[in-house]
Amino acid sequence: MRARVTVAVAVAALSVLAAAGCAGDSSPLPGRPSASAAPAPTGPAAVDKTCNPRASLKPAGALPAPGKMPAGTYMAQIYKRGRLVLGTSQDTLLFSSRNPFTGKVEGFDVDMGRQIAQAIFGDPDKIQIKVIAYDKRVSSAVDGSVDLVADTMTANCARWKDVNFSTIYYDAGQKVLVSSASKAQSIKDLRGQKVCAAKGSTSYDNIAKDPAKPIAVDRPGFGDCLVAFQQNEVDAISTDDTILVGLAAQDPYAKVVGPAFTEEPYGMAMSNDHPEFTRFVNAVLAKNQADGTWKATYERWLGDFGAAPKPPVAEYRD
Repeated sequence: MRARVTVAVAVAALSVLAAAGCAGDSSPLPGRPSASAAPAPTGPAAVDKTCNPRASLKPAGALPAPGKMPAGTYMAQIYKRGRLVLGTSQDTLLFSSRNPFTGKVEGFDVDMGRQIAQAIFGDPDKIQIKVIAYDKRVSSAVDGSVDLVADTMTANCARWKDVNFSTIYYDAGQKVLVSSASKAQSIKDLRGQKVCAAKGSTSYDNIAKDPAKPIAVDRPGFGDCLVAFQQNEVDAISTDDTILVGLAAQDPYAKVVGPAFTEEPYGMAMSNDHPEFTRFVNAVLAKNQADGTWKATYERWLGDFGAAPKPPVAEYRD
């Protein structure tokens, strides 16, 4: 067994706290079969290309002042309630993870939600963090149990049929985490080897259908995958590069290899019953990208990995 006992114990403790799991998901609605519960496909699955998943609803003019939400809008309902309910995970290091010293969930994704609260209330702390299971992100937005989901969630056409997405706020891509002693350079080098991903995630789907034919193994969350990796139950972990960087930071005997073999544009998900809220969120994103808030958020959480790139260019469908 690799010498990872101390790290494994720490991650195991985190996983107990984070039964919700994290990262790119299939998120079936109630009553629909989970992709990870179905037999692994024998070849590449068809990708829904019926839309441009990066294109969202155009902002409707200037942002209202905080505390002055237009009557009859969903933003006004949130303001009356007194808090924005954000759905996210608690074990995606750097994006949404529980700080062991303060007990608070924090990270890049959480700050995206806090910026929406700031725009509604004038106070980013007017937010309630609701930890949700990785395969419940779509259903949580649909049933209204959260106002907004920011959880390393890939916008795609299949999900657009159930929820609205914001414009893209971060571009990621799926890579592989392996032992630092491994000679693997990409998913192509893992034929017949066990590769872990979170149950109900698009990462799992991508592993299962890769032509190199690795063996897809699921766990409740990526923290659980890391523990399985450290205990030699799996040979590798594969998901978005952003998440893998957080996992590698917890294990000195692991490394991330690539290139990326998918494109994972992250958007915030919300109910399609309130298109005015989607337009509002997009207006906040546009403002924060223009005034440097997005860059500052990147530098706060991800700056150790290099200079901030330009934020994704907003695309609209109307």
